[in-house]
Amino acid sequence: MIGASPLVHHPGYDAAGVPDDHRFPMRKFAAVAALAREEGLTGPQGFYTPAPASAEVLGLVHELEYVFQVLERRVPLDLARRIGFPMEASVAARAQLAVGGTCLTARLALEHGLAGNTAGGSHHADQSGGAGYCVFNDVAVAASLLLAEGAVRRVLVLDLDVHQGDGTARIFVDDPRVFTCSIHCEQNWPVRKARSDLDIGLPEGTGDAAYLAALDRTIEEVLAAFRPELVFYNAGVDPHTEDRLGKLALSDAGIAARDARVVEVFRSLDIPVAAVLGGGYQADVNRLASLHLGVARAGARMLSSG
Repeated sequence: MIGASPLVHHPGYDAAGVPDDHRFPMRKFAAVAALAREEGLTGPQGFYTPAPASAEVLGLVHELEYVFQVLERRVPLDLARRIGFPMEASVAARAQLAVGGTCLTARLALEHGLAGNTAGGSHHADQSGGAGYCVFNDVAVAASLLLAEGAVRRVLVLDLDVHQGDGTARIFVDDPRVFTCSIHCEQNWPVRKARSDLDIGLPEGTGDAAYLAALDRTIEEVLAAFRPELVFYNAGVDPHTEDRLGKLALSDAGIAARDARVVEVFRSLDIPVAAVLGGGYQADVNRLASLHLGVARAGARMLSSG
């Protein structure tokens, strides 16, 4: 597809030693990449390939003791259970690649206006450790890296995964350079929520019309309070009505409309958007992959029409 926005992918995204019957559908990353190629969403240049994030870069956000526990495969058993993966070398390598991918995605977004990572969105990990299938917080690391370099001065994290971005909120709670906004299902995990700069907790069963109206109001409120130079968009598709861990009721069209609105609003203001995959737990990975490509399709339509 002519004019496709940059997409970041690495074969190692789905190389972690997680069994196919695990609740986390690790196979979806390969399915997303295959469908993106099939639809021409990678553009003539193909995927951009990231390098793994170093311990030094991970240490911008995470306590170094935890970083090396992961890299040296000595994560305490209770913490491994909280993360939800067997903390093997393949899981550690995949986590480093996902963070590297989001860092590259952010740089490409600043250059091209919109870019996407076919992984990322590990928003439950905080300074002290991981949780909820999240090892390292890729968005927090990428934002911290670009802020440290002076590439940006103000960052918005717009988290539309069905679960609150609690780890990201805790990481940036005292950082005025980063505005954290989470729209999530209030009755979903985590039970004990963190404090984002703006939290919108929706009731179970919220469908397309109410969700999109809440999204419009929220974006308006955010932009009235904060003018970002870069948006990290967690485009999790677990608000879908058929998601096993969701509890909201968005349709296929609702997910697509949500992604299109985010892209269109911020790009119309010339604010770059770096999108990450986020959650999605349907058993049918091909259906899941199609839902996950909403941002890339929205970007391609915008470029083609422009």
